[in-house]
Amino acid sequence: MGNICRSPIAEAVTRTLAQRLDPAALLDFDSAGTHGHFHAGEAPDARARRVALRRGYDVFRHRARSVIDADFARFDRILAMDEANLSGLQRWCPEEHRSKLGLFLDYAPGLGISEIPDPYYGAESGFDRVVDLCELAAKGLLADLAGQGLE
Repeated sequence: MGNICRSPIAEAVTRTLAQRLDPAALLDFDSAGTHGHFHAGEAPDARARRVALRRGYDVFRHRARSVIDADFARFDRILAMDEANLSGLQRWCPEEHRSKLGLFLDYAPGLGISEIPDPYYGAESGFDRVVDLCELAAKGLLADLAGQGLE
């Protein structure tokens, strides 16, 4: 929603894992919030920064932003963390780009859950759970991209 917790972690995890798999790959990752204007220009939540750093991911350069219309044309995939954000994106997204929308956890189907829980109002351990889920989804996404020759 505000682009300071889940999505910056997802971006950092996916970017890092992609670079480890193929440092020469030309993949572009970004994150934005459906309600990013609440925190526009802010760094990620302090708990997100601590957990990401401890787990080997860099979110320190990230600054919150909102999804903009150009994102729908720019990116091949636009993945939401939960159904509420996906629903908002579906209402906003032009028809010709709606096939790009999905949930990040669609790439980790064996989990039996579809949403990455928002850790904002909870303990720091919730951010560890976000990293765990993002690692699983990122691996699935990268395997899917590799299978399509989009390396």
